[in-house]
Amino acid sequence: MISTVKQSAFTINGCDFIRSKSQSLTFSHRFSLLPPLPAAMKSRRSSGVSVTKPIYVSSVENFGGLKKERSNDNLVKVKAYEADRVDPIEGPDSKTEVARRLKIGVYFATWWFLNVIFNIYNKKVLNAFPFPWLTSTLSLAAGSLIMLMSWTLRIAETPKTDLEFWKTLLPVAVAHTIGHVAATVSMSKVAVSFTHIIKSGEPAFSVLVSRFLLGETFPTAVYLSLIPIIGGCGLSALTELNFNWIGFAGAMISNVAFVFRNIFSKRGMKGKSVSGMNYYACLSMLSLLLLTPFAIAVEGPQMWALGFEKAVSQIGPQIVWWMAAQSVFYHLYNQVSYMSLDEISPLTFSIGNTMKRISVIVSSIIIFRTPVQPINALGAAIAILGTFLYSQLFLLNGKQTNILRNYCR
Repeated sequence: MISTVKQSAFTINGCDFIRSKSQSLTFSHRFSLLPPLPAAMKSRRSSGVSVTKPIYVSSVENFGGLKKERSNDNLVKVKAYEADRVDPIEGPDSKTEVARRLKIGVYFATWWFLNVIFNIYNKKVLNAFPFPWLTSTLSLAAGSLIMLMSWTLRIAETPKTDLEFWKTLLPVAVAHTIGHVAATVSMSKVAVSFTHIIKSGEPAFSVLVSRFLLGETFPTAVYLSLIPIIGGCGLSALTELNFNWIGFAGAMISNVAFVFRNIFSKRGMKGKSVSGMNYYACLSMLSLLLLTPFAIAVEGPQMWALGFEKAVSQIGPQIVWWMAAQSVFYHLYNQVSYMSLDEISPLTFSIGNTMKRISVIVSSIIIFRTPVQPINALGAAIAILGTFLYSQLFLLNGKQTNILRNYCR
């Protein structure tokens, strides 16, 4: 009978797995857990476990049972993962790995589908009802209502927050609100595809802000990856048939705002034990409180009433469904993306995010029949490729994963 002892994760170095025959694995608090490894392990230095990165042991099998059984090679089975991995080191053919990959596939498919649906309905609403401040407010209100109902009905676990949590969340919410409204303003003036092409240049702003305001340095390869991003965005902007300065400025402001949102989030949320889904829910609620008075001041109920009456006369009652759909799908796709980042590795997330942008650009061009010149499409492809290369280089060089959260938009 094989028993499994589940331990809370603790850290050891990879080199501790290679010991002399007389040594056992000993930790800093002198607690001996694993028996000495056999001499045969000395020659197995080609293991996939790094000898320089910390190792987290999550479970130990064949330990503590009434009847001890050993495998043929006399090894104790240990599940572990490296510090920069999110999943235990297991064989690629294991059932756990297959289930994990299936789960990631479901996350990605759901994420892309919800994002495409949101962008379609968002553009339909803005074409018939050009009030981006109210549209942005409705998106945040729908998400806040959904999460409040989920907490009340105990569908989702209620987050444990305090005053300090909300204080650290405030600057994040300010940046999130500005970025959200600016992106919606951009989509109200230009094609969805153009807004997303410009937003793919966000990594360039992230590096520049981090370099000149925070004093962070990056490898040369990261700086070089900005060249295709900036060049591709510039080429697309110059060749855009329906170019609009307000739409362009809105996308650029959104880029800068989301960069600062990420910086504030990285600084303020260290050590906070709030899940990705609940973190985004709290962020939506605080942003809603900040945005509502500004939306009333900038546009106001009188303008909304006249605009809604005009939209109903042109579109019909289905404009209400469009507004509800864009609001709900905005929250759902952001929620799934945050849940995805909790479950998968940053590199996998960056790949999924790149594919998401491509799916949104292509689908919006097809559905809205946006005219695209070959040179414009080339610029978009170069910018997207540069964004993908940047994300891979950034993460491979050991940076933290928080920067990826600003790609959810």
